[in-house]
Amino acid sequence: MIQAVDIFFGIVFRAINLYMILLIIYILMSWVPASRETKFGIFLGKITEPYLGFFRRFIPPLGMIDISPIVAIFVLNYLITRGVFEVYRLIMTSLM
Repeated sequence: MIQAVDIFFGIVFRAINLYMILLIIYILMSWVPASRETKFGIFLGKITEPYLGFFRRFIPPLGMIDISPIVAIFVLNYLITRGVFEVYRLIMTSLM
C-alpha cells in the first residue's frame, strides 16, 4: 500500500513539474510573436491559458508587463506543491 501511495504522489509531483515547464515555455513564446500561432503554440495555449486566465482576472497588467504568469508559477510551485506534499505526509503518517 505504501509503495502505491509513493508511486501515485511521484506521478503527481512530476505532472506538476511538467506543467510548470510548459507554462514557462508558453510565457517565453510570447517574446516571439509568431511562435504562438504554430501548432505547438496553439496546443500550449489550450493547456496553459485556463490556468493563466484565472490569475489574469485578478491581476491587471502593469503597463506593458503582465505579472500574472509570475504569480501563477509561484502558486503552482509553492502552494500547490506544498499542499500535495502535506496530503502525502498525512496519508503516510496514517498508514504507519
